[in-house]
Parts: sequence; C-alpha cells; structure tokens
Amino acid sequence: MVAFGKKLKERQIQEWQGFYLNYKLMKKRVKQYAQQMEVGTQDRRHVLKDFSRMLDNQIEKTVLFILEQQGQLASRLTNLREQHDALEEMPEISQITELREAYRAVGQDLLKLLCFVEMNAIGLRKILKKFDKRFRYRFTDYYVKTRANHPYSQLQQVFKHVGLGAVVGAISRNLHELQDRQGSYLSIYDPPALPLQDPVVDSINAAVDRLSHSTNFLNFLAQHALIMQEELPAPTDECIDDERYHFMSLLLNLANTFLYMVNTYIIVPTADDYSMSLGAAATVCGIVIGAMAVAQVFSSVYFSAWSNRSYFRPLVFSSIVLFVGNAMYALAYDMNSLTVLILGRLFCGLGSARAVNRRYISDCVPLKIRMQASAGFVSASALGMACGPALAGMLQTNFKIYKLTFNADTLPGWVMAVAWLVYLVWLWISFKEPSRDIEEPPASSSETVENGALEEGKQPLLITSEEKQEDDEDPEGDGSEEAPEESRKPATSIVSAYRLLTPSVKVQLLIYFMLKYAMEILISESSVITTYYFSWSTSTVSIFLACLGLTVLPVNIVVGSYISNMFEDRQILLASEIMVCIGILLSFHMIIPYTIPQYVCSGLIMFVSAEVLEGVNLSLLSRVMSSRLSRGTYNGGL
Repeated sequence: MVAFGKKLKERQIQEWQGFYLNYKLMKKRVKQYAQQMEVGTQDRRHVLKDFSRMLDNQIEKTVLFILEQQGQLASRLTNLREQHDALEEMPEISQITELREAYRAVGQDLLKLLCFVEMNAIGLRKILKKFDKRFRYRFTDYYVKTRANHPYSQLQQVFKHVGLGAVVGAISRNLHELQDRQGSYLSIYDPPALPLQDPVVDSINAAVDRLSHSTNFLNFLAQHALIMQEELPAPTDECIDDERYHFMSLLLNLANTFLYMVNTYIIVPTADDYSMSLGAAATVCGIVIGAMAVAQVFSSVYFSAWSNRSYFRPLVFSSIVLFVGNAMYALAYDMNSLTVLILGRLFCGLGSARAVNRRYISDCVPLKIRMQASAGFVSASALGMACGPALAGMLQTNFKIYKLTFNADTLPGWVMAVAWLVYLVWLWISFKEPSRDIEEPPASSSETVENGALEEGKQPLLITSEEKQEDDEDPEGDGSEEAPEESRKPATSIVSAYRLLTPSVKVQLLIYFMLKYAMEILISESSVITTYYFSWSTSTVSIFLACLGLTVLPVNIVVGSYISNMFEDRQILLASEIMVCIGILLSFHMIIPYTIPQYVCSGLIMFVSAEVLEGVNLSLLSRVMSSRLSRGTYNGGL
C-alpha cells in the first residue's frame, strides 16, 4: 500500500540505503522467471538455483554490513568500559552522568541497527512468500532449512540476530551499574533480576522481542486473545501507554473476564434440571445456555463502540446488567416462568464486556507488558471456564428464605448476582479512567506493518513513488488504490472491516466457528447425555466439565512450547481437524452399547483437539489480519 511505502520511507536510514535487501530487484526477477517459464526458455531447476544465488548475495551484503556495525558498537563499548573502570577509582557525579548518556547514545544506535535487521527480515520473508505463491513451490522450506542449519549460515544473522544479544547485554549491564542502587551489589545476572528503569533499555528489549520470531508459550497464549501486537510501533506510543496504564484497572478487567466465563458455564450442569422443573424438555437447556452467546453478538458491538469514549462506564453498565440478568435467572424458579429464565440469560449476554477488556489491554497497557496482559486475559478465561462447573457442583443444597427458593438450580444465579455486586463496588472504588487526548490520533497500529499482512504479500519493503505504477499493474494485487490517509485509519464499519478480510482469513474464521460449534455442543449437552445414558448426578457432570476446562492451559503449554516448534501450522491444523472429527464420530451411539469410557474418551479427544485447533488458528489470525483491524470499534477481537 502507498501508506506502507510512505511509512518505510520515513523509517529508512538514508546513509544505509545501499545495504538493504533490494526488494524491488528481487520482485522484478520473480516476474521475469514466471514469464520465462511460461514461454519455456527456463526450467524450474535453473530458476531455483539462480534465485537461491541471488538471495545468498543479497543476504551476504546485508549481513556483512550488520557485522561491521556490530564491530563499531563493540569498539565504542570497549572505550566506554575503560572510562567506566577509571571512574570506579575516582568517581565524579558529572562524569558518571556523561558516561551514562554515552551508553544511552550507543543504545540509540543499536535501536537503529535492530530496526535495519527487522526491516530486512520482513522483506526476506515477503519475497520468499511471493516466490512460493507465484511458482506453487515450497521454496521457503528448502531455502531456510539448508541455510539456517548450515555451520556457516548468514541467515542466522537476519532471523536470529546472532551477536546483537552481547551488545544488548553490555549496554544493559553497564547502565544498571551506573544507576543508583542504594548500596545493592546485585547485577542484572543475579536472581531475582532487578528491574532497570531506563527507557533506552526498555526500547531495546521491545525491539528484540519484535525481532524474535521463535514461538514460546507466553506469545502463543497471548495470541489467543487476538490482541494484535504492533510490529513497528512509534516510540511515542510507549510513553502514551505508560501514562494511561493503571495496574488495578488492568486487574479489574481480568477479573471481569474471569467472572463472565464463570457466569457462562456455572449453569451448564443444572440447566437441564432447571428447564424440566419449569415444564420444558431437558433439551431446552441448549437454548438457555446459548441465549447468553446470542446476546453477546450484539453487546460486543455497542461495548466496543462505547470503549472509544470510556472504559469505566461500560464496565459499570456491564456489572449492573449482569446482576439483573442473574437475579432474573434465579427468580424464574419461584415465578415458574421459562420466559424469565431465558430473558435472564439474554440480559447476561447483553452485559458481556469482553470487547472492553480486549480494548483496554490493546490501548492502555504498555507494549513491554502487553504480551503478559494478553496471556493473563486468556488464562483468566480458561480458569473461569473450569471454575464455573466446579462451583455448580458445590452448590448442592435446598432451602427457602421467605418466598425465595435456594437450590442447585437457582443458587448459580444468586451466587453470580452477589459476585457482580461485589465486583461493582470494587470497580467503583479502584478503577481509574485512562486519560484521553482531545483529538483522537490515528490508530498507531495502522501506522505499523502487520507481520501477517507482509507474509500475505500485500505490501513491499522499500517502495518509492516510481514503484507505485508497477505495483498497481501487479496481477498478484500487491498494491492498493487506497489513499494514504485512508489506509492508515481503522475500519469504520462492519462492511469496511469485512472487506479487509482476505480469503485465508475468512477460511480461518470459518474454522473457528466450526470448532466452537463442536465444543459448545459437547459442553451444553453434557448434562442431558450423561443423565440419559449413565444417570450421572450434577456433581459428577460438574467434575467432568471442570476437568475438561483444566486441560486448556496444559494443552497450550505443550502446543506453544513444543508442537508448534516441531511442525508447520498447516500440519497442526489438519491433524487437529482430523482428531476433532474422530472425537465426534466416537461420541455417537451406534451398534455397541454406549459406555462411560466411550463418552469420556470421545469428549476428551474432541475438546483437546479443538483446543489445539483454536490455539493455532488464533495464532495465525493474529498474524495475517490487516493492521487496520488491530484497533478501533470494528477490530479483530470483535
């Protein structure tokens, strides 16, 4: 897009221009190869060999420049180390301040180098993706495996930033030593690690985190929240986030997420009995449970829009509506009204503030801890999903106060009503509304480059005005006719947001819909199935559902830390889809008698496989969605 080219032109370091990967030349060469193969003047083997050699040359040029710059930084750090040693014998405050500023200057130059490496890494990934797409050949796998694992690999310098870690460590350690530690003799290497309050080091660490593409559990878990990280954030964004961040407010948002998930699943073990006590069929429990999710479809839109102006008021409104909804759910028993029961659940869905919780993390949490906050959002959801049925299993009592009945059917409603009332008081006392600018600035994420958009081949690395015409004529649709300012803005409507979805994103959203469909059927109908076939009690159903919920985090640990590093995402997607189908087929009662081991095993296979599928699918979605969907009312999370 033109806006992306403008942004990169602003970020490009002019004196280093000749050392960037020549993306324009490589793109033209790919087109030439395609034309030559069409007319039969080139065969695939020669094309692969020639393009590999061209990539090797481009990477070698960039890597040798990176090493040269690292050497200059190392030389400057060596000189500063000598000055540091001299100051230890005769310390002077003014010289210590000058030395600290000198280390910070080296840190700023290191940030420039990290940005240089990052932009070249993005360009390399993009041209490899373009080559694979054009020739229907998995050249990326071949090239990365043969180069990255070679003992003389230069590719490691681009993707693993080998050597830069030593420079980062030297700057961090020396700034740590020069900082006033009130007599502490601990270094950055001694546990527990002391926090270094220096903006240069924070910026460097953020840049290194963005540059690192190795999968880890925290990153994998955070992507479940679909709170997309900016790839090239402006430095001012982090300062703004620090001013708006309030820990207790973040904790209140996570508590809201936890309570809402408890509220969703606490009624599952008893919903069939409740429906039957009101004169309806047991299977009506599916409508009772699903009513909350149906209402959430509508509430998410107005809560997301409301959060453009305030975070506190939507959370207060959510707590009040959820209190009313749970009270209606509990009172339906004494009123003998199925309508009140379903309306109570609809009210609970209309109080869903998960869109606000996501927006708060995306807009108000500093970049350096946003990954942890996103992981906390997912963990709170998983914990609530497990605690809901477990709590229902403990509410097995029956008594009356005046005309109000308190039993296994109504207690989930009363308990959650009290919980939301307590939460409302806590919210009113402790929440701090983040400051807002008078003029709402353009979403910072739209000024950045989303990694997934680059890998989809939508935008060039270093584009000039001369390339715009060529991109507009590109049959692959890399360019865009969109005006620069328009392309920087978030989506302003459902229609504009839908138009930003690529075919691959639509497929992934369909996969997400189907896996959620399978999971909700398993959970919602568990009490009906187990009562009909096995005569399970409410406590037994609660234990079964709680055990399913407790598998969420361990499964994500295994997938995020191990499986995703061993296999490609598409392989994990296909395998987990097959396993979900197997779990569904095993759950049917066919010829042989239906047994408890068959039901438990099929449910476990279906649920765990769907969790794996959801994790990988959301991880992919967070990378390939347009950067314009990372903020604003109509965002990717919505």
